[in-house]
Amino acid sequence: MVLVRQELGDVLRDFRLQKGRTLRQVASKASVALGYLSEVERGQKEASSEILASVADALETPVSVIMREVGDRLAVLEGLEVPDALPADFGERFSARSAGERRADLVAH
Repeated sequence: MVLVRQELGDVLRDFRLQKGRTLRQVASKASVALGYLSEVERGQKEASSEILASVADALETPVSVIMREVGDRLAVLEGLEVPDALPADFGERFSARSAGERRADLVAH
């Protein structure tokens, strides 16, 4: 079974290591307990959206980039083809619609 929390933890650790930061540095900057962040990185704890936003900020990485990487990794684990980029008309198709319409369109594609 594929666990989102495991992939999210792996992605957060990978970004942290790419930035050359220690767990202690990121936890401190994000105002998150060191032990808790360690458990999130190991996939043992779920990160709330608030915690994720704080950690992303501490890593100077947009949450959307982190979640895109998680999604891409999940797709690979599920045996799906991962596109290199969003469709060229992505912004045009979704910018003029309501949030509900955008969600419905995303689900349909």
